[in-house]
Amino acid sequence: MSSNPSHASAAAPALQRHALNGETMGTRYSAVFFAPAVTDLATIGAALFAAVDQVDRQMSTWKSDSDLNRLNAAPAHQWHVIPAELLAVLDAAVRVGIESQGAFDIGVGQLVNAWGFGPTGLQPDAQQILALRQRTHRAASDVLEIDLAHQRVRKKEAMTLDLSGIAKGYGVDALARALDGLGIHRYLVGIDGEMRAKGSKLDGQPWAVAIEKPVRHVREVMGVMDLADAAIATSGDYRHWVEVAGKHFAHTMDPRNGRPVDNHLASVTVVMSSCMLADAWATALLVMGAPAAMELAQQQGMTVLLVVREGDAFEEISILAGQLQP
Repeated sequence: MSSNPSHASAAAPALQRHALNGETMGTRYSAVFFAPAVTDLATIGAALFAAVDQVDRQMSTWKSDSDLNRLNAAPAHQWHVIPAELLAVLDAAVRVGIESQGAFDIGVGQLVNAWGFGPTGLQPDAQQILALRQRTHRAASDVLEIDLAHQRVRKKEAMTLDLSGIAKGYGVDALARALDGLGIHRYLVGIDGEMRAKGSKLDGQPWAVAIEKPVRHVREVMGVMDLADAAIATSGDYRHWVEVAGKHFAHTMDPRNGRPVDNHLASVTVVMSSCMLADAWATALLVMGAPAAMELAQQQGMTVLLVVREGDAFEEISILAGQLQP
């Protein structure tokens, strides 16, 4: 057997670009990867779909029989065994909630529904919104008890959990793990703009990911970010919103005042190794607003892009590994 690298390289099959996509979580997932031309795409496609379908079946607020909705409906003060994947997401969500001082909170399901962003898709319910705002809100980090050793969770009181700020990111990580498990090491996977990349393209260049300009009704590229062995997630006030009496309300809830986010931050993009965490932190920083988001990102050594809306103009604030860029 020869150990000559040139012989090994010559024997390796040439890689070819492949692309697969499908529907999940009310949107689409995609995977672009490099693999031999004779690759079994049906097997890869099935693995990708299985990965995101598992996340959807466990964490969807739209599927009445999802594990999350069963937990929402379950009585308080009792332990409930749940799938390991859902438990991991709940645990991560609670940690981000604590570290963001409550800016990220998965315990806002009732608010999401009251404002018309839930499965019913109804117009905002003013009476329910008022009732929820008058009631003292306890964060999910205070209500949930998570027992990782026994794969179970307990609620101290009734609470409707909503994972829309973290589940898609976890789904992207699941796509990445599926390709890793199949021995594919050059890829870009994504769900609705949340992306994760591994390796580089065949020419050695990193993967290019477009950053959208945070403008309603149109899709316009504001810039491009290179991505290699990292994940990226964006939260903003411009994609999903409702209009009430001529005013736009974004779908992201501020758990601290019981209302949709209403500050000058138009979008937040976060780059991390985990898309699940990038997704959650993008939401948390959007809720916090620009000054607090800048301070925390620098303290935590994060890489983020904040886009601040000033009338019809935008200001970009870039922080790279905790360092504010000129």
